[in-house]
Amino acid sequence: MFKDWPHIAAEMTGLTKELRGGIPDVMKAFGAMAGAAITPKALDSKTKELIALGIAVATRCDPCIAFHAESARKYGASREEVMETVATAIYMGAGPSVMYAAQAVEAYDQWTEKAAPQKAE
Repeated sequence: MFKDWPHIAAEMTGLTKELRGGIPDVMKAFGAMAGAAITPKALDSKTKELIALGIAVATRCDPCIAFHAESARKYGASREEVMETVATAIYMGAGPSVMYAAQAVEAYDQWTEKAAPQKAE
């Protein structure tokens, strides 16, 4: 495992709580913008999360990869859809995006494993 993506998301969630306390109006507006952007209209929420994941890869944002890989999974994205998404990000972002694309797939896989029912031993 290269990175622990659920842990990255948990750490960032804690860090952003500090922002919500320090700049509540800005963070409330950011949350409203995020909600409005992901609301299904011409594109469904899954497609929008896949777009966000591709942008996260191209901009090399680890926490963004963590959050959007999980959101894409929650909205029903398949691993094949994640692969096509990161392929497009690689096309747009060149070599550095290859490295982050591999991490985005790892993040998706970790969230999928975490969401799977735990087997009794």
